[in-house]
Amino acid sequence: MKFIRHTLLAAGCLLGALAPALAQQGDATKGRAKFIAVGCFECHGRSGQGGALNYNAPALVGLPMNAEALAAFVRNPAGDMPPYAAAVLSDADVADVLAFIKSLPGRVDPKTIPLLNQ
Repeated sequence: MKFIRHTLLAAGCLLGALAPALAQQGDATKGRAKFIAVGCFECHGRSGQGGALNYNAPALVGLPMNAEALAAFVRNPAGDMPPYAAAVLSDADVADVLAFIKSLPGRVDPKTIPLLNQ
């Protein structure tokens, strides 16, 4: 039990030390421009709401990824999503796009929209 506790403590300290190096902050304004420029909006919608142009593209609002995971995914995506090489979408661009996605408000409860409640 003591060994497990010490191992978890060491892992937590290591992750805590690496977190600032791994966390890449992005610029949401640049990310929105890149999201449009490289065509993400064509399938995922201009507000990350998802869509169904050729197939069901998932909503991106609330995406549970960090910049590194998103970069790995866009380089080797699943399904019909085209891959984005680093020459097209750099790691800094991915961080910006993620900042844009995280800035999106997401869906609202229709009951909070006055026009719909008349």
